[in-house]
Amino acid sequence: MNTETLLIEIGTEELPPKDLKTLGLALRDGLLKGLADRDLTRGEARWFATPRRLAVLVEDVAEAAPARQLELLGPPADRARDAQGAWTPAAAGFARKQGVDPDDLELIDTPKGQRLGLRREEPGARTADCVGAIVDEAVAGLPVSKRMRWGAHRFEFVRPVHWVMALFGEAVLPCEVFGIAAGNRTRGHRFHADRELTLARPEDYERTLAEARVVADFERRRGMIREQVLVEASALGAEAVIDEDLLDEVTGLVEWPVALTGAFDKRFLAVPPEALVSAMKEHQKYFHVVDDAGELLPHFITVANIESRDPAQVIAGNERVIRPRLADAAFFYEQDRQATLASRVEALKSVVFQKDLGTLWDKTSRVQCLIRELADAIGAPADDGERAAHLAKADLTTELVLEFGDLQGIAGAYYARHDGEAPTVAEALQQQYWPRFAGDRLPEGPVATALALADRLDTLVGIFGIGQPPTGSRDPFALRRAALAVLRILVEKGLDLDLREALALAAAQFPAGTLADDAVEQTLGYSIERFRAWFEDEGIATGSFRAVTALGPTRPLDIHRRVHAVHAFSEMPEAEALAAANKRVANILAKAGENDTAAAVDPARFTEPAEGALWDALREAGAASAAQLAEGAYREALAALATLREPVDRFFDEVMVNAEDPALRGNRLALLHVLRQHFLAVADISLLEPR
Repeated sequence: MNTETLLIEIGTEELPPKDLKTLGLALRDGLLKGLADRDLTRGEARWFATPRRLAVLVEDVAEAAPARQLELLGPPADRARDAQGAWTPAAAGFARKQGVDPDDLELIDTPKGQRLGLRREEPGARTADCVGAIVDEAVAGLPVSKRMRWGAHRFEFVRPVHWVMALFGEAVLPCEVFGIAAGNRTRGHRFHADRELTLARPEDYERTLAEARVVADFERRRGMIREQVLVEASALGAEAVIDEDLLDEVTGLVEWPVALTGAFDKRFLAVPPEALVSAMKEHQKYFHVVDDAGELLPHFITVANIESRDPAQVIAGNERVIRPRLADAAFFYEQDRQATLASRVEALKSVVFQKDLGTLWDKTSRVQCLIRELADAIGAPADDGERAAHLAKADLTTELVLEFGDLQGIAGAYYARHDGEAPTVAEALQQQYWPRFAGDRLPEGPVATALALADRLDTLVGIFGIGQPPTGSRDPFALRRAALAVLRILVEKGLDLDLREALALAAAQFPAGTLADDAVEQTLGYSIERFRAWFEDEGIATGSFRAVTALGPTRPLDIHRRVHAVHAFSEMPEAEALAAANKRVANILAKAGENDTAAAVDPARFTEPAEGALWDALREAGAASAAQLAEGAYREALAALATLREPVDRFFDEVMVNAEDPALRGNRLALLHVLRQHFLAVADISLLEPR
């Protein structure tokens, strides 16, 4: 089978840097899917992405897919000819549809009997013929939130497309993408080598672009930037703080990275370092540097897209740009401190939280009441908690936060310390938003923990209560993240709160009639469901989660412990048989009804040795399990019940549960009821899936 290397490149105007990596990977995956859908075999694939291009190179792509043997079935054999032996209309119509004479058809054996049919060989897809369609499909599937049009065309893409390259070995493939005929030409760096570059073969792609000052490989360029930034920081005797998201974004901004070090006035170090970092990172895409103690230094590292003959001019330009941003931060910080944080709370009356739920002042009042209710359970001083809740949103009215939105909470903590608020209150203001994202740190102190929980509980039950739960594409109040944060705080900090009760307390703070009657239950169900993905990420099967939640537990810490215990139980050799037995028992008891299972077990009614053996084992294992349950040791409790496998198997082998004698049948059902209840003390293991 002949193979060649395939290269596809789409040349554009500057692509969104934050999306570049995602787009590059998605284009690769889309092209590979298109090849696979057409049975075109391939070798290794590489993706490339720079601000001006997306490209994929695939080695050893087959020139054509293998021919396919098709078996086309027509009418049943007994309906193919009439009584005179002539072809029936059904047979003739089938032949006509296939473009053959009826005499060319044959009888084909099928599981449902013989049918008239046709066997033919269909040639496989040819790469040269279908690459255009494959590229169109891949481009259509790119995760682009907003597409644009350009020129007089009606084509839509994330940015205007200027050239397309499609090479298969030495051949240019005859296809059009966005109305542009594919060729064998790409372009070099916009400033260093802004000219067309002709490629003889796909294998020349990376080398040709490198000679034209373009590092096409995203990951290689990313590694170069990291290395250069570390070298620049080392020259300062400092440590560069490299945020991975920022590194991706900067990689998406440059084709030929050159790291340069600049400086700013030391007087700006009097401003909270988070504000300076925000100005450098969010606005200018600079990497900041710190000393051995982690203190911010008056330097930054920028990554240019050109290799200048006079780098000092480039550095000076960046220093001129960052100076006003830092000056703004210093000015806002000084101005904000002229008023206390407490004096700003009144201004929250004019800031809408949600039109049906009131202002941020209303939310503040609700959270103040809620945190006092939760304080004892969390171990937080109620007065400090209430004070923290009172001040929690005040910094949203400050100039610093209005300019640097990512400083909410952080700015409040600085202003609270300046105002002489209690250290625990200032700490809570900063940590109320923790965790901000998956894997982020949790609030540390009890006051911060109480505030973080109360704020999220209020948001969750409020938004659900007015009928605005998240949808697949919309979650404007970040309810998914809020629910998961609540679970993480309760589980990882070992807080055994009843989530239903906590949500009910939160709902009680809203004016009567504001929330739907089922707001608490809706919010509870949604929040507990967030555990499903959590446990899947830990490699725990969904069955373990379902087995626990079938009991309707509402304490996240308890749910977490139970699920892990059930997962450990599911790994035991006895688990599958006991799960099957529990399912059988559940079905038997459901059919019998409550009246037949409510009676106590009477050992005097046992007529089979297996009944007594199971009863003795149940009393022994049940006592051991109950002792473990009293300590909250679910794993050990299930391990004790695992010893019941043999007597349970024997019982079902030797005993007929539905005996004709009602008293005998009732006693056996009562025995199975006891068995079932022992397991249900932890989970419904009948829902475990076979391994």
